[in-house]
Amino acid sequence: MRILHDLSELNQDAGGSCLAIGYFDGVHKGHQRVINQTIADSHRYGSQAVVVTFDPHPATVISPGKAPSLIYPFSKKLRVIRSLGVDILLQLKFDEAFSQVTAVDFIENLKNHLGLIRSICVGERFHFGYKRQGNIERLRQIGSRLNFQVHGLASVNLAEETISSTRIRELIRSGDFDKANQMLGRSYTVVGIVVKSEGMGKQLGFPTANLETETRVLPPNGVYAVTVELDGNSHRGVANIGTRPTFNNNKTTPRIEVHLLKGSPNLYGQELEVAFLGKLRDEFGFSSVDALKAQIQKDIEQAQQLHR
Repeated sequence: MRILHDLSELNQDAGGSCLAIGYFDGVHKGHQRVINQTIADSHRYGSQAVVVTFDPHPATVISPGKAPSLIYPFSKKLRVIRSLGVDILLQLKFDEAFSQVTAVDFIENLKNHLGLIRSICVGERFHFGYKRQGNIERLRQIGSRLNFQVHGLASVNLAEETISSTRIRELIRSGDFDKANQMLGRSYTVVGIVVKSEGMGKQLGFPTANLETETRVLPPNGVYAVTVELDGNSHRGVANIGTRPTFNNNKTTPRIEVHLLKGSPNLYGQELEVAFLGKLRDEFGFSSVDALKAQIQKDIEQAQQLHR
């Protein structure tokens, strides 16, 4: 899969192009339906399958106060989309200037660079263009004029509940990983780059990797048994999500710290993918550092039992 970041990088394909357009946070089962339809169209027409997505999330530009916390960073979204068999992923920068582009101009710009467009696949609630003026009906009107087919695919349901990124975020925040996994079509994970911190875990004798997850949705605060994917290898670990109340740091934004049960290599700058096996306890403050260290040791022993 080729990864492009500007319309000028697109090449015209003799067989044309089939497009899937959306932000696709989580690449859940509804998103997969849209992308798989694009891939099926590309096989039928002998054309290239192109996913068009955006960075950052459009809401961060249009209405920053309403921008959602994200399920995945771009790196994880990219890996999942690649696994579906797409030919090209076009990641367009969504900024103030881009937000002013009309629905018609957006589609016509794509056609000008791609040449022949065979089909465009989107979800049934898809809106696009300046002030969200474009919808399925408008897209079909443009498709009729520019001679491409439009698929406005219905939402996918799970037990009569609509699958959406918004619903999956709610499930993650409540700790309902089973249902989130079913809607995603894979195990939910937190993905982040290891960043430097105060080194408090190392001082306690339990070194931790601190993940940068500032824009990410996180599970409820607490201590979890986890598995950690690093460079294609799986490691057993314990993760704490919270604000570390024992140290009276007055922090309110949760952070995630991961302790690997076997060894603690220098992980700064590396990307970890953390999957949750089960919650061990809630996060709470301790009267002393010794009490905290004793509880961490109990957490590790309990996590080892879960891993076994």
